[in-house]
This record gives sequence, C-alpha cells and structure tokens, in this order.
Amino acid sequence: MNWYRLRPLEAVERSLVPILSTKPWVAALRVKLAAGAWPVALFGENEGEGRIRIWCVLGDVAEHVLWLTTTRVEKDDAHFPSLANDFPALNYFECELFEQTGIVPDNHPWLRPVRTANDWREDGKPYEFYLVKGEQVHEVAVGPVHAGVIEPGHFRFQCYGEQVLHLEIMLGYQHRGVETLLPQRHTAQQIVLVESIAGDSVIAHATAFCAGLESLAGTTLSLRDHAVRSIAAELERIAMHLSTLSGISIDIGFALPAAAIGNLRTLAINLTAEICGSRFGRGWIIPGGVRFDANITWVEKAKKVLTTIRERFRDVEALLFNSASALSRLEDTGAVTPEAARRIGLVGLTARASGIDRDVRVDFPYGMYRYSTVASAVLESGDVYARAKMRSLEIEHSIEFILEQLESLPVSKPKNGLQILRPDHITVSLTEGHRGEIAHVLFTNASGKLSRVKIKDPSFHNWQGLSIAVRENGISDFPLCNKSFDLSYAGHDL
Repeated sequence: MNWYRLRPLEAVERSLVPILSTKPWVAALRVKLAAGAWPVALFGENEGEGRIRIWCVLGDVAEHVLWLTTTRVEKDDAHFPSLANDFPALNYFECELFEQTGIVPDNHPWLRPVRTANDWREDGKPYEFYLVKGEQVHEVAVGPVHAGVIEPGHFRFQCYGEQVLHLEIMLGYQHRGVETLLPQRHTAQQIVLVESIAGDSVIAHATAFCAGLESLAGTTLSLRDHAVRSIAAELERIAMHLSTLSGISIDIGFALPAAAIGNLRTLAINLTAEICGSRFGRGWIIPGGVRFDANITWVEKAKKVLTTIRERFRDVEALLFNSASALSRLEDTGAVTPEAARRIGLVGLTARASGIDRDVRVDFPYGMYRYSTVASAVLESGDVYARAKMRSLEIEHSIEFILEQLESLPVSKPKNGLQILRPDHITVSLTEGHRGEIAHVLFTNASGKLSRVKIKDPSFHNWQGLSIAVRENGISDFPLCNKSFDLSYAGHDL
C-alpha cells in the first residue's frame, strides 16, 4: 500500500501511514500528480537518530479525498529526486523542505530561500537573485521597507524598458516561528498564536486549528456551533473582499468606489466587533465551539447590516465594473492562464479567476458547509478584472449564505468541551479562507500532547502566481496586480 486514503479531519494512527523507500515514494507521487492531484503539504519531521521522515499530503477533487504517504531519509544521505521540473506546483514545497531540513531535491530547477535568505546555505554565501542580461535590460529593486504600513517584502524586477521580464519575490522578514512555538504552549496561548498567523484571516485559521484539535480529541460540535462558525467565516470573507476592492479602486485612481466600498467594509468589521469584541474576530472561535453564540440582538443587527451592505454594494459595484476607464485598467492586465494556474498550483479565488474550479467548502465540505451549500463561481480570463469580479460575486454569495443561516439557526445545545487528544495520531484540517485553501496538519505524541503542527496559508501557493501575472506587463501595473492578489506576507512567513 503506497497511500493512506484520508478524509479531512479524520484522525488516523501514525502507524497506519505507509513508509516507502525513496524511489517508490517519488514514483507514487508522480502517478497521483499526473492524475490531477495537487500538493496540500510536504514537510519533514526529525525522528532522531539521524533520520528524517518526509510527509506528503495530496488533494484529489475527483475522489474528494486526501492522499497521505511518507518516506524516510538519513541525514548523511538526505536527498531525493526532485519532481518540480515536471510538476511546478511542488517547486516551493521542495524549497521549504530543503530550507527546514537540509534534504536536497536533486536536479531542482531553482532552489531558493523561502524565509531565511541570510543563512540559507551552509557555505554562508549570500543568495544570488536571478539576473536577466541584455543591453537594454535593467533591474529595479523594491523593499523590503515600504512606505506607510505595508508589510515587508522584497521585489526584484528585471525589465526591458517599462516591460517586466521577470519578478523575483523574497519574503521571510516576518518569520515568527509559529509552527515551533505552538506545541510549546497550552491551548489558550495556542489560539492566540494561530489568530496571529495572518491578521486578516483570524477566523479561517482559528477554525482550521480548532477543528484539528477537535478531530484529535473526538469532540463533536453541535449544528449550532457549526452554523455560527460559518457565519463568522463568511463575515470575514465579505470584509476582506470589500477591503481589496477598495484598494483596487484606489490603485486605478477611482476615488468614489474606493471610499464607498471602504465604508461598507467598515460596516462589516464593526458588526464582527459588536459580536465578539474584535473587528477581526479574535476570540470568537475556540476549541469545542464558539465563545460568542448567536442571540436575538446580534442576529437582527446582522440581518439589517448585511442587507444594507448588499443594497449599497450593488450600486457601487455597477459603477466600478461599468466604467470604461476602469475596465481599461482591469481587463487584460496581469493575466494568469488556466494552464499556468494549474501548473504552479494556484488555490482559492485566484485559481477560480483563472478557470480552476477548486473550493474547499465544495470539494471537502466541513462544518455547516456539509449541510448548506455556498455558491462558488469560476471565471476564465485570469486577469485583474477576473480577480476583482470574483470578489464581487463572492460578497453576494456570502451575504446570501449568512442570511440563510440566520433565518434557520439550529437550537443551542450544551457544549461537549475538548477531550484528551488521542496519542500518536495525525489529522489534516482544511478550510477555505478568503484567499483560498488553508491547511493545518496536527500531530500528537505518545502522551497525547500536540507535538507538531504544519501550517500552510494560501499565500504560500499564490505568491508565485503574482510573479507570473506581472510578466510582459508594465512595471507601473505592479501595484494593481499585487492588490488584485492581495496576498499575506505574515501568512507566508509564519
């Protein structure tokens, strides 16, 4: 048996997961990837005594399952044949594996730093950026320090005149060691850390982590708790999509929709604050359920606020997407073809804007999404317009979903509470954040304590999409392309 067939949030004994020798492991990955599976997680675990175990999780939409398999390598012979040349979606995963464990993917096309550029190689030599040479080619370096409150990231452009030939993105300036810290803290502190992974994806990451703990503990949530969690998640999606659309409007100099949409975003995050005390949902999601259950007051307030947002948004959306001058900036700018999106492994909204029909809420439904479906649109052009329009569609769908939940909330039931975690188990928890697929892989040790957490924010997949999108565009279009992806530096850096 090469694979363990795994359902998301299924807790499985570690001993049941196959351990293959390296060559059969690589061959097994090649077969699944060629059949359309995509990498959800790839990482190493130090087992001591000079051994490292490599874990791989692949997603499979055709069968709506995850595939889990592992191999072992010795530290003094730590290498395996790279798959990134044939399956570019694995490129960054292999880079991270090398950076964290020293395992070398042989013949990797472009082994580069992920988070630790300054001490990336044992020989101590600084990393050399990719360089395009030519008589009229020039280089533009931006960041990592930016104006205002923009997070730190370094962007190295290779340009021919104004045209971008290549963009290399260097991140890692906010690396906080979240994965290392989590097993060292008790549950209350763990939630605070998880909520800090990406400040605009608090609900999505907290839900993924708590659901993983609940799976390991065998804790079953009530439908009421699932409904409230889904409301929180869709509120977060609405607010962040509004924020991005406001930013896109600013970048094209369209002041009226920028201000109007920004105002609607304020309504959304203020509603979240009235419910849980935090505009970004901190403290709302806890292991075993939710801290703030639905009550008549905030349910009625939510209905009014969301109805107001929907009515006003339809007017300002029409203004934005029917303006000839706005469309001239949005259409055909920063396009990622469906083929490129599939090869590099885009996830979430940016994938759906490039014709890739992939949504965790639909493909691997969890929580309330198992009982109530949410519409998931797909567009084909893959440009700034498609990414902006996708946000507009998802705002409408999320409002509709929340209003449906508020009209038929399940009755409250006593909380089960979080039980003792099962020893020597692993679970994979997936959620669909506003950027896309979030994965939390949780391990317990023989004592039933959380021993390892592997986290993947959708930005880990999608930063490479931004570098592809700006090619053959003018460098002045980069801010617009960047905002249309609206990726997280902190979520990537962990």
